[in-house]
Amino acid sequence: MSVIQSTRTALVIAPHPDDEVLGCGGTISRLVASGATVDVAIVTRGMPPAYTQEHVDQVHGEAKAAHTRLGVRNTHFLDFPAAQLDQVPQAELNQAVRELMLDVQPDTIFVPFVGDIHVDHKLVFGAAMVASRPAGGFRPDRILAYETLSETNWSAPYLSEPFVPNVFVNIEDHIDSKIEAFEAFASQCRPFPNERSTQALRALASVRGACVHVPAAEAFVLVRDIAG
Repeated sequence: MSVIQSTRTALVIAPHPDDEVLGCGGTISRLVASGATVDVAIVTRGMPPAYTQEHVDQVHGEAKAAHTRLGVRNTHFLDFPAAQLDQVPQAELNQAVRELMLDVQPDTIFVPFVGDIHVDHKLVFGAAMVASRPAGGFRPDRILAYETLSETNWSAPYLSEPFVPNVFVNIEDHIDSKIEAFEAFASQCRPFPNERSTQALRALASVRGACVHVPAAEAFVLVRDIAG
């Protein structure tokens, strides 16, 4: 069965607000349309002095608006410091992700790609893998890593892990929902040719779609799939 057919409860883990929309906004929309429930976890938030409370509140509201447009059931804000996860004890991050997973009980989780250039992405991927260990009780059946424009593509694939997708989700009927959700992040949208633009998102969806001969798709690396 496909990811869409086999997923009933999904958890999308995003290091920062908007990563979840950039990486799998179309898939979220399609899962919800199929009858699945989708929760999103935003791991970090901006902290002073780098970010004002006004900015943090704005992005928080933008995330909620974007998730409403996609049909997300619950948004979980873990509130770890953005761009400072390397200063948080890894065990603390692991435990927070594990507790969230036990609460949501997802059969499928979507995580940032380990080869992303941003260290927060790498650390969140690691925490999700620790929290998803098959031994010791609950574990998700499926783990997929998504790509994030301006993070995945800016890494050095000849020196670190390359993003080589092996799962493609057709989002031709949901690309507009993805774009509308990203537009809710007014503070994050940029004019083309910036990667965080609606044009860039549509272009990537077209490229990933062309790989499997559909008008628009999102691509993932399958990390684990436990059948039965």
